[in-house]
Amino acid sequence: MQLETNDQLEQLKQRVAELESALAGTRQENEKLHVELNEYKGGKTSAGGKAVASAMEATPLSEAEATLRRLVQRIAMILQADKIVTMFHDRERGELIAVPPAFGFEEVNLSRFKVRATQGISGEVFRTGEPIIFEDAINDPRTEGDHFVQFGVQNGLTVPLVIEKRDEEDRVVEKNVIGVLHAFNKRHGEDFIDEDVRLLERMAKNVGSIIANLQLYREVVEEREELLQTFESLSAGLVLISPEGRISQINSTCRAIFGVGPDHITKTYDEVMPQKPLQDLIRNVQDGREAPMIELDVEVQKTDRVYQIQAAKVYGEDNKDLGVVAIFSDITDVKNIERMKSSFVAMASHELRTPLTAIKGFSSTLLEGIDDDIYDKNDQKEFLGIVVHECDRLRRLIDDLLNTSRIEAGESLKPNYSRVHLRDLLKKAHMVQQQATTKHTLKLDMDESTPAEVNADQDKLDQILTNLLNNAIKYAPNGGDITIHARKDGDDVLIGVEDQGLGIPADHVNKVFEKFHRVNNEDNRKIYGTGLGLFLVKHLVEQVHLGKIWCESTLGVGSTFWFRFPAEIDIEQAKEINN
Repeated sequence: MQLETNDQLEQLKQRVAELESALAGTRQENEKLHVELNEYKGGKTSAGGKAVASAMEATPLSEAEATLRRLVQRIAMILQADKIVTMFHDRERGELIAVPPAFGFEEVNLSRFKVRATQGISGEVFRTGEPIIFEDAINDPRTEGDHFVQFGVQNGLTVPLVIEKRDEEDRVVEKNVIGVLHAFNKRHGEDFIDEDVRLLERMAKNVGSIIANLQLYREVVEEREELLQTFESLSAGLVLISPEGRISQINSTCRAIFGVGPDHITKTYDEVMPQKPLQDLIRNVQDGREAPMIELDVEVQKTDRVYQIQAAKVYGEDNKDLGVVAIFSDITDVKNIERMKSSFVAMASHELRTPLTAIKGFSSTLLEGIDDDIYDKNDQKEFLGIVVHECDRLRRLIDDLLNTSRIEAGESLKPNYSRVHLRDLLKKAHMVQQQATTKHTLKLDMDESTPAEVNADQDKLDQILTNLLNNAIKYAPNGGDITIHARKDGDDVLIGVEDQGLGIPADHVNKVFEKFHRVNNEDNRKIYGTGLGLFLVKHLVEQVHLGKIWCESTLGVGSTFWFRFPAEIDIEQAKEINN
């Protein structure tokens, strides 16, 4: 009996020696961990974005994970446990979820190791903050929510992962439980004891601290990545200039504006941005002077763009000067619309004034001559014809304005489909427009394949032809031939109006169908119009007749406006689109 006691005593001494040796190694490891954590936390809480970036460089994610892995292995050795698992509380899901690294588990299986924070031993320890030892995972009712058995757990020890906040005198002022730490399956068939609880609680503080900082680290990295992605994907240009005047961040939009690459970061702003008004704006902001927004014309990829630029100082949390941020908003389209509207008002005023002047003039003339029989019936007929013609011109202008307004409001121009005698309509348009001009010769090039009848809206098809022929006459002020082409092309009818006029510059060919758009050159400036005709024609071709319209033009030679539409329009489909 005495011999057995001596043997047990020797075994206990040997076990204590092993624990002391392991504990000494753990203390050294812990000291190293504390140094790493303090460096990490110090970098994380520094003011400004650069401190965060430097902390990330000084303590890479893989380094912190390697440190945690060593600590988990050390815990397993000290406690003589086959398995060590850390579970972190996910607030959004309300679950405790196993996180790597673990000991004695294949990490691919860790994703299945999770439990509601209100269930099982894991949930109880998390909620109460008190450790629990369990000796029989199979029969202990507390383990039902944890599903320990399917992971080969027989017995175990669970302690809370606690983060402590201390004051300047190292006193604990706040405790937060962020998860739990499990040690499973004590070796040699033994059960976990109170001494194991104290050891695991002590080391759980280090594990919790590392996990919390890793989580914070990951969140900062993710946030930083999201911020960079957002920064890059902004449609507005954005540039951050350091207090020393160097480019510290410049997004893709801004790089495109100035034709530079990412390698221009760290160059001075005046090297990248040569425009003096922009340099003055940034310099004024840097010096704290008033700096109202400016507008800047810049050629971007051979296209003139207009940018509205605002700049402001940027400060960190500690009120440290981080530099100047400048935002570039592309207002080219807004400026174009403003110019077009101004031009439209001027042109519309002229278009209204011209017929009104004629109407008033000839009406007054007739009125003055009634009593004295100054004008005979032929003169009166001619004057009244001019009045009627100018009234029709006014009506067309008003109709264009009303129709444009309806299209802009999302209302279609209600079609009235019928069988239309296409050949007769082309001949009529040719004859009417020939009477409207003495400078031009109108020709009708109607191929034999041109169908005699089509499904269409006759009034709107006539409006398309009239508008295109009017434009051909208007924009060929020196006369020449105007040819109406017509032929069958597959299942479609193809019609074109060709002139020998001024032509359209290449960069305007695709824009002539936009509302209010007019080519602004010396020749066109003398030709008045609202810029609405082709916008309406495009709608009548594409929306009403389910077709397509385009322009082919050579500057100084002439233009051809082509449009095509199905010879047999599906009327039901067309009505559905236009309802």
